[in-house]
Amino acid sequence: MKQQKMNRDWIATARTLNEALPYMQRYTGAVVVVKFGGNAMGDDEAMAEFARDIVLMRQVGVNPVVVHGGGPMINDMLKRLDIESRFVRGKRVTDKATVEVVEMVLTGLVNKRIVQAIMDEGGRAVGLSGKDARLITVEKAVRTRKDPDSQIEQAVDLGFVGEPTKIDPKLIEALIYADEDYVPVIAPIGVSKAGETYNINADTVAGALAGALRAKRMLLLTDVKGVLDADGQLIREMNLAQAREAIASGVATGGMIPKLETAINAVESGVEAVVILDGRRPHAMLVELFSEHGAGTLISA
Repeated sequence: MKQQKMNRDWIATARTLNEALPYMQRYTGAVVVVKFGGNAMGDDEAMAEFARDIVLMRQVGVNPVVVHGGGPMINDMLKRLDIESRFVRGKRVTDKATVEVVEMVLTGLVNKRIVQAIMDEGGRAVGLSGKDARLITVEKAVRTRKDPDSQIEQAVDLGFVGEPTKIDPKLIEALIYADEDYVPVIAPIGVSKAGETYNINADTVAGALAGALRAKRMLLLTDVKGVLDADGQLIREMNLAQAREAIASGVATGGMIPKLETAINAVESGVEAVVILDGRRPHAMLVELFSEHGAGTLISA
């Protein structure tokens, strides 16, 4: 009886691989940028599963490029070092002391943990930040807020928070198209023309890189199923006009707004499609890429 069940399981596995073949062929040689973040980063088992899926993608001919965040780890380190954070309308003000901690945590702790996880699963990962080979050149981010009394827009200084102005993808292309099957893992740190270090939103970095690399897919792994409609149901597909309408109408709220904005910008920059999906779901990336069902909300032109 036990042997019969094992036989059925093996047949089911073989059938799944067979059904995945045309999708694997579709993505052979394609660049897929993956934004990794959320709760999965703090869970060893989830990290290992993510790494295993990345290695599998590389093994079947996909060229994954991983961009990661690390907000919870940054908060923890700032607390341990007794560095108090100041926020303006929910945005952290990144002063000189804070940006040094941000760089230390993202490039020295989080980045290398992801690299090691991929290596542990048999992959060949290379950890980078946007400062390496001037991969990401930034300008100081400009934010505004409306004065509650005068209703006049005022500039908000968030310190060393940057926006990408130039992406030089040559280093990434050299890695992903090498014969060694390297997987670039990129921390969202950039450098200004003057050589100053800036923290960048990881979603923004993923979108800018995906555009520069002309990625076939960009996967934004989140802690929600995707974009939900007014009834709380998952929206499977959206074009750019529908994505903008979701923002304007209030259907998209909170952290989903910047994710949709990132998706819109990425598609306009040449990415074929962006998928916002739940990174907590087992093998979400594989389901999205290698099955007909999909795993989140796909945004395309």
